[in-house]
Amino acid sequence: MTINEYQKLAMTTLNKELSNEQTLLNGCMGLCGESGEVIDLLKKHLSQGHDLNREKMIEEIGDVAWYIAEIAYALNVDLETVFTKNIEKLKKRYPEGFSVERSLNRENEK
Repeated sequence: MTINEYQKLAMTTLNKELSNEQTLLNGCMGLCGESGEVIDLLKKHLSQGHDLNREKMIEEIGDVAWYIAEIAYALNVDLETVFTKNIEKLKKRYPEGFSVERSLNRENEK
């Protein structure tokens, strides 16, 4: 499955009664909530003695992906474009791969 096929399939479960603005808001709020669930699993593992629940984390990052797809849908952009633009930004920021020096000195970045 391609990322755009994922987005198309995921959006079959979108609430079509929401306005575009409501869809965008739902996506952003959902992304925050699901990201919180991911970090909570890691917190429990690192701070509370729980085994890392890998399967649950995979499930939750899938939910994160769904909300990213919803946000992109509300912005009328496909996920391949979003991901391509991100890679272009990263290549410009770290043309030879990640470096601490480039990370620390990003003030000239637009």
